[in-house]
Amino acid sequence: MAVIHTKALSTHTRGWLDLDLDFTKHPVTKDVVRKKDVAAIKRSLKNLLLTNKYDKFFHPEVDGGIQKYLFSLATAHTKHDIKMAIFECIRNYEPRVVVDTVNVRGSGEAFGKEFGNVEVTGDIDRNGFYVGITFRVINSPEPIDVSLFLERIR
Repeated sequence: MAVIHTKALSTHTRGWLDLDLDFTKHPVTKDVVRKKDVAAIKRSLKNLLLTNKYDKFFHPEVDGGIQKYLFSLATAHTKHDIKMAIFECIRNYEPRVVVDTVNVRGSGEAFGKEFGNVEVTGDIDRNGFYVGITFRVINSPEPIDVSLFLERIR
């Protein structure tokens, strides 16, 4: 009689690591803390969106594309341009992510006109925009949210 050996199916998930740019010290190893998996991707998205042209050495083409809109008036056209720049930036430079929605809004206002899946308004008092991005990591069904406040600093 033949014996059939079966191997259990393995589910290999790919993990991502990144340094914590706050440079916090690990309490036991005294080394810089690492960001893992979803936290690393969230940090990567924030860094990518806040990157200006020529900020990355040897890669001047990498550009978040949103800094130039922060010096404009907070109109519907500017908000739409910010939304499109965020979609374009993530599509070009972050292959691990599929963007579901991008919300750009201000603190004192209700959501403005909807452009596709994106609702946008501006915060005139603080001269900036609140951005909320909902995305999925490739081969993962659960949605992940990232939020940040965009303001001009110069």
